[in-house]
Amino acid sequence: MLLADVAATSTALAATRSRLAKRALLVDLLRRTAPAEVPVVARYLGGELRQRRTGLGWRSLATLPEPAAAPTLDVLAVDAAFERMAALAGPGSATARTALATELFAAATADEQRLLRGLVTGELRQGALDALLLDAVAQAAGVPADAVRRAAMLAGATEPVAAAALGAPSPQDALAALDAFTLTVGRPVRPMLAASALDVATAVAGFDGRTVVVDAKLDGIRIQVHRDGDDVGVYTRSLDDITARVPEVVDVVRALPVTTAVLDGEALALGADGRPRPFQETASRSATRDAELAGAATLTPFFFDVLHVDGRDLLGAPLRERLAVLDAIAPDHTVERVVTDDADVAQEAFARWVAAGQEGVIVKDAQAPYDAGRRGGAWVKVKPRHTLDLVVLAVERGSGRRSGLLSNIHLGARDPETGGFVMLGKTFKGMTDEMLAWQTQRFRELEVADDGWTVTLRPEQVVEIAFDGLQRSTRYPGGLALRFARVLRYRDDKTPAEADTIGTVRSLLHPGDGASA
Repeated sequence: MLLADVAATSTALAATRSRLAKRALLVDLLRRTAPAEVPVVARYLGGELRQRRTGLGWRSLATLPEPAAAPTLDVLAVDAAFERMAALAGPGSATARTALATELFAAATADEQRLLRGLVTGELRQGALDALLLDAVAQAAGVPADAVRRAAMLAGATEPVAAAALGAPSPQDALAALDAFTLTVGRPVRPMLAASALDVATAVAGFDGRTVVVDAKLDGIRIQVHRDGDDVGVYTRSLDDITARVPEVVDVVRALPVTTAVLDGEALALGADGRPRPFQETASRSATRDAELAGAATLTPFFFDVLHVDGRDLLGAPLRERLAVLDAIAPDHTVERVVTDDADVAQEAFARWVAAGQEGVIVKDAQAPYDAGRRGGAWVKVKPRHTLDLVVLAVERGSGRRSGLLSNIHLGARDPETGGFVMLGKTFKGMTDEMLAWQTQRFRELEVADDGWTVTLRPEQVVEIAFDGLQRSTRYPGGLALRFARVLRYRDDKTPAEADTIGTVRSLLHPGDGASA
């Protein structure tokens, strides 16, 4: 398949807001894709390269060669070119990488150059989100969407699932290929996610009187741990392998009375009083590639779910059954919880845990299975203040004591329909001197344009924002603005694709607020 075919579909995707139209475009292209090309095409339709690092960046692509007059690039050849760039290292690698990039972009038409630059920089805004792509794979292969989604959650990635489904000679064979994806110890699965509620009473009421499990929501990093004998792997919520950076977590898991296991939980740094240390200390342990350079912070793991133990898969078992297994194998390393159908009991636990320094609670359906990779209604998180994970779209120069620093940040919520972001306001509140110095350096790395006052950024940095409410605003395109927004922390453990959506923001409106929905 020519790269031009993918570029044309990408352009058409960006030009429509209709999910049905987007899916039809994806289905059409996928049906024209050869089996060997599916992993590459699927990744490009998702807006990413297959190579995690190529050494190329925004600045290196600021000036491109004249585009080719006619398309000649094949998608597999393009993937091979990026693979060669990613493999370069050592003296002379920068020069060799530039030469390869120049050769590739010179062979690309204008539309192909736009696609390639967007893939390299992560700025391909076409609205082809992973969930939509999975639905398109299902339609193109003639199989139920649930079968594709289940396989993707167990594979932890879309490309192998797309290749299996679309490479099969018939829908029956495609279903068999999808059924072959099972929970495999050592291969991380997409984690189950929680929806949000404004308060504990609302969260509990959403379960219609059923018994719920109320977990303390710890202020740590999400971890998924796999053990097979003495081999232990520790993965983040984005499925990055951080095993070498957290040896103390590995030691805890090796000491459990099991041979094989898959556990879901949080790891955090604790003070001598048992209270959680600042999130930045915990995050530093997952960010650095050398555990010895991570400082004195020691991480303690706490688990709130178990997906597999000693040959027994538990994904489909009710939560209460999974928790009984978890308590039997890791009694000293489980998250605090209460089981109740009483909102007052849940509220009391919420108040107690927040006073102890935790983030809040997650209210869970006691009978629900583990729905990996989904943000459904079976888990609902509640925090003592309104918070959102947003993306920094731009930043303004500071004045007064902040002169010379980049200060006031522009905040955006993710728009799944367009693949872009909807601005919700600005803030410079809550920033420490250390944070200001850090963000000044960080945002210069993400700079796209600078008009002398506002620096426009690549939308890559996630920030957790606290706010007091929402109000109607004609100033911003979403019709909403955050009231008294302030920075809590920067979330390097989250990608822009994990930022809160404009739909989530609108769902937090109280009736009668008068804000636009």
